[in-house]
Amino acid sequence: MGFGSNEVILRVDLSAGRTSVTSFEEPFWRQYPGGRAFAVQLLLRECPANVDPLGPDNVLILAAGLLTGAPVSTATRFSAVARSPLTGAFGESEAGGFWGPELKMAGFDAVVVSGRAPEPVYLWIRDGTAEIRHARHLWGKSPPVVQAGIREEVGEKHAKVLQIGPAGERGVLYAILMNELRHYNGRTGMGAVMGAKNLRAIAVRGSGRYLDLAHDPAALAALGRRLSQKVKDDPRSWDLRTKGTLVLTDTLTAAGILPTRNFRQGVFERIDEIRTAAYDRYRTGQRSCYACAVRCKPQVEVDDRYRVTDTYDGPEYESVAGFGSDCGVGDLQAVMKANELCNEHGIDVISASATIAFAMECFEHGLIGPADTDGLELRFGNAEAMLRAVEMIARREGIGDLLATGARRAAEVIGGEARDLAMHVKGQELPMHDPRGKTGVAFGYATNEAGADHLVAFHDGIFRDPASLGFRSAMPLGISEPFDPLEFSAAKVHAWFLGEAWTSCEKSIGFCYFGPSPRSFIPVDDVVAAVRAATGWEVTVDELLAVGERATNLARVFNAREGFSRADDRLPPRLFAPLENGPLAGTAIDRDAFERALTDLYLAKGWDPATGLPTRERLRRLDIEWSADLAGVA
Repeated sequence: MGFGSNEVILRVDLSAGRTSVTSFEEPFWRQYPGGRAFAVQLLLRECPANVDPLGPDNVLILAAGLLTGAPVSTATRFSAVARSPLTGAFGESEAGGFWGPELKMAGFDAVVVSGRAPEPVYLWIRDGTAEIRHARHLWGKSPPVVQAGIREEVGEKHAKVLQIGPAGERGVLYAILMNELRHYNGRTGMGAVMGAKNLRAIAVRGSGRYLDLAHDPAALAALGRRLSQKVKDDPRSWDLRTKGTLVLTDTLTAAGILPTRNFRQGVFERIDEIRTAAYDRYRTGQRSCYACAVRCKPQVEVDDRYRVTDTYDGPEYESVAGFGSDCGVGDLQAVMKANELCNEHGIDVISASATIAFAMECFEHGLIGPADTDGLELRFGNAEAMLRAVEMIARREGIGDLLATGARRAAEVIGGEARDLAMHVKGQELPMHDPRGKTGVAFGYATNEAGADHLVAFHDGIFRDPASLGFRSAMPLGISEPFDPLEFSAAKVHAWFLGEAWTSCEKSIGFCYFGPSPRSFIPVDDVVAAVRAATGWEVTVDELLAVGERATNLARVFNAREGFSRADDRLPPRLFAPLENGPLAGTAIDRDAFERALTDLYLAKGWDPATGLPTRERLRRLDIEWSADLAGVA
């Protein structure tokens, strides 16, 4: 030990009903130090090609980051990885909270789940031991009931419970995982994978300490204390601490790119009813993840036209924009209720709201009607229909059974014009960020192996002003030229390539998206210092960037093996059409400029621009040439 790792992973074969452990030595961990990097290489090695995502042969990997559990703000994350039932591609989702740190303290760096239990079960992990327990009595119950029941059964009131909701049991293709009822692996349907394995929950309790795993615990603890103070002083973390992500409703409205009515518009005429100031009247507090001083997670409570409790995490930006402006709903209480319903049933708020917005536009175009929607007037602005649709999706009832498969599959069934109205990439619905006003985000939507995602790299606004704090804090990564959010330029391609590698590294070492610079308060040098203190390795920024790039290339190899190529790195047609209103009315992504920039990005990555696949030379340079033959790389 002494390099931030337990060196041990837990394997769970649900078909056989047994558990085992596997150890890895220090050189392996330096190459794949945890989280995303560890999970993707193992998935590629152990998940068969063309496996049914909801079949027993899919492999679900839950991997804590290298620094997960360290006493450093935002070092809380773990990755959930499998073949996605929503996209058929590499599936990945990260979450913070308390479960990842607890797993590390219980003596494991990851849990690898294979097979399918013949009956519902849950897994109980306690200080290096694991037990598969019956869960028939928990199946179909609400998340709070399941969490309380498991804690009582194992005799540990502080056990950390990662679980699916009823929607995961029913196979909603964008079902989530949740821990402590407030922290979510939201994207790519990892909850459906876990539900298909008849695994309702994984409860963990550990008595270890991360500092006992660290090479230099005193230095790591001192760094953590210093960064906790910095949270209070840095304006980037201060906004998160005081306003949370809801501040984006104001920022993106001013920029004219708040997704409205299925991304047709960039400004919502009822914005004052859902923006930060309106939200504040319902906010009852801010919660945190393990050892994090940012405390960005909102807590809300409503007892008015709708009743919303503080059992789950309150709605953040994606929920408010998704169920608010994108569905044309200006009723914040209804938006909060939709968010609570998603959490209660265990479904992704981004995919649910985007799929409902798609269905609303189909209804208004006459592509579906009341006979298809069980009488629901599924029109933009109809809050009651929206709430009913969420419940129908979660229960897979009526039109909800179709919408539970996501916008792409629903569009294929509806047919005709519906295919152009579905806002997705590779089958995953777009988050609430319109790339017509920050074109670098289009790279993340198009090229991300898991489908459309806004947490792939940096957003363009950071790099507009070279005198800004964000820009200056990105310079240690090798970014030195400013660029406009609307342009496609060599400077933007370069910054996006480095940003993707850095973000991928963050997911491998366990940092939240809102921890390291340039987005937030932790300088690049302090990220390096934290890894050095934890591991004793004399790592550099370039080595950490290589960790991230290695993970991204392995995810691309996984997708290539499953039949994906450059042809799948495409945007919804609507993004090449002009916005209908707001400051950017008439603005669209230029298709030719985007394709040229995409080619430049592939070249920067060392990928074949014709196929979108890594070259063997690139894989060799990243020390992962072993993966080349899995995807037929020449």
